[in-house]
Amino acid sequence: MSLSTAWSDSMTVAKRNLIKIMRVPELLVFTTLSPIMFILLFAYVFGGAIDQRGDGSVYREFLIAGIFAQTVVFGATITGAGLAEDVKSGIIDRFRTLPMSPTAVLAGRTFSDVVNNVIVLVVMSLTGLAVGWRIRTSVFDALIAFVLLLIFAFAISWIMAWVGLIVPSPEVVQQASFMVIFPLTFIANTFAPIEGFPAPLKFFAEWNPVSTVTEACRNLFGNPNPNLAPDPDPSWALQHPIVYTLIWSVVILMLFVPLATAQYRKASSR
Repeated sequence: MSLSTAWSDSMTVAKRNLIKIMRVPELLVFTTLSPIMFILLFAYVFGGAIDQRGDGSVYREFLIAGIFAQTVVFGATITGAGLAEDVKSGIIDRFRTLPMSPTAVLAGRTFSDVVNNVIVLVVMSLTGLAVGWRIRTSVFDALIAFVLLLIFAFAISWIMAWVGLIVPSPEVVQQASFMVIFPLTFIANTFAPIEGFPAPLKFFAEWNPVSTVTEACRNLFGNPNPNLAPDPDPSWALQHPIVYTLIWSVVILMLFVPLATAQYRKASSR
């Protein structure tokens, strides 16, 4: 099957998933309300405690990149839950009888979730601006930050696609993903500087790709660290956050695109 045909099939499946979101707008509403709630809670509940030198405005700028990273990672679970639902309902079995690329269903699903992430990031950016977040660098730098977030989210969505094809139900996808993603996004520099972490957690956070995508975005947005004493000896990953994040994204895609595709060929309705 030609590459152009595979691309066309993928876009058809992506369109199908986007139409489904339009018909169930509650999904998009609750997907955007959750990060807005996190922004407001962390900005005004924890901001004053962490940014003790001021009124919390510095922390609010520091926070937004972390909320962005957390949201796109959690948003990847939509991919897994959607595929699990398709397997459970038997739609995957129907897709496999059609003359289409075996990766089209998975690629279409992940591409549609990239579009969903774009919408969520727009809403979150507006919320961030409302609470005092500002981009202190150029428009080009900010665009690089958003693209990096979407690339990382796209890679994570392929992990969730594989998970969605091997677990028995969408509910299990949500629960299993939460158990992994929750500590992954909190043992990081998403919400607080890691200089005060205990040594084992600090080491993990320094090499956690969620930390590096967050650090890269903060640097590209020009948002400061509210700590008076930043880490004098950051890890290589935090010194080169863009490169490290891209390496992780490529490795994840190289590993999980074939794994998810192979699992798709074996998946059947449950």
